Amino acid sequence: MFESKWLRSKAIETGLVERERKIDPVIMFWTLSIGYGSQLYRTLIELKREYEVRGKVTISDSSWHDRFTPELVKFLRECVIHGIEQISQEPSRILGKRLASFRDVMIQDSTIIRLHESLADKWPATRSKKVAAGVKVAFLTSAVANSPKSISILPENTSEMKTLKIGPWVKDIILLIDLGFYKYQLFSRIVENGGSFVSRVKSNSNPLIVGINQVGNCHGIDLIGKHLKDIQLEKSDAIFDVNVEVSFDRRSYRGESKKDNKIFRLVAVYNPEAEEHHLYLTNISQSILNASDIAAVYAARWEVELIFKELKSRYELDHIRTKSSYAIEALIWISILTLLVSRKVYSIVRKLNPDAKMVRFTQLRWSNIFVQNSSRLLSAIMEYLGLEQDFSTVLNVYSSEALDPHVNRERFREGLWS
Repeated sequence: MFESKWLRSKAIETGLVERERKIDPVIMFWTLSIGYGSQLYRTLIELKREYEVRGKVTISDSSWHDRFTPELVKFLRECVIHGIEQISQEPSRILGKRLASFRDVMIQDSTIIRLHESLADKWPATRSKKVAAGVKVAFLTSAVANSPKSISILPENTSEMKTLKIGPWVKDIILLIDLGFYKYQLFSRIVENGGSFVSRVKSNSNPLIVGINQVGNCHGIDLIGKHLKDIQLEKSDAIFDVNVEVSFDRRSYRGESKKDNKIFRLVAVYNPEAEEHHLYLTNISQSILNASDIAAVYAARWEVELIFKELKSRYELDHIRTKSSYAIEALIWISILTLLVSRKVYSIVRKLNPDAKMVRFTQLRWSNIFVQNSSRLLSAIMEYLGLEQDFSTVLNVYSSEALDPHVNRERFREGLWS
């Protein structure tokens, strides 16, 4: 997945390495992606010490800090892209018969990382008196690969709509849309590019009902020509599947915007836990997915929430303590790399145990196991690279770190001891 030859080549290509020095990009990559992300080492200094042990070198604090540069950020980002491509080649799921006409089911969402207020100029937060700086990490996640497909790092105050760019890539893909992306213009662009979508319906939406697919009860109301707000669904209305017409403004061109109308499908499914109907808007026909299927597909949005939880609770995405802008970006990419490495190891374990019920390993349970054994994994990788650590190396690092940086400072006890 991350061969040494590829890592060295990419380090040169991105400008991380100009000539051979004490910093080895391969050792640095593995120390960062496993050492930091798995919570073995939480600070830059702790990571430096681990690098010294693994690389059998001694380097200064300044030399290590100076490596957290735009070039390192670019290198790590390229590693993430490469890792995503590798993971995508080994899907962890296969779509069932009812979804056979689609290539994938994808979820767009984002999570927020709070930063020190001194970073407000580069990473402004949303309008708030309490929080001045924050990063928005936007994910497009594949439910088939159970892994991110694309990732972007943006200021927190970036609009959700700007994190999702619709194009030909959506053809034959179902996009599961959060309410932050609820815009008829967006839905129309998805359809025009050959894609499909499922979205929850905003509470203030009031589309016109123009057709009936399947309804139950509704107390004999003639639905055609009525608006959604005119309908009062009861608990007994277990099936409510209609076509609706929505109106919206097209994107302005030369200062002018045109009105447009589109017909979509609206389904309501009663949720006994919430004791209310959940309403969904989609362009997927009833012949492919019934109302219950639409709700079941939308439930896959939980996948991205689990990934965010895994990144924050297991791989340190939510514990960035530095004030260095480049170090912040680097550590975000490192946390994501840890996630990708974990996914790869999981797929290997499944292949080695074809008869075992690996499905019982939930993603969060697996991430616990991965973190607990990450030190062994890092040692195994270093051994594979021919970089086994020995006791003399550890002692050299101890000796270097134990040196007093303020050796010339006078101390009141100096006269007491010979």
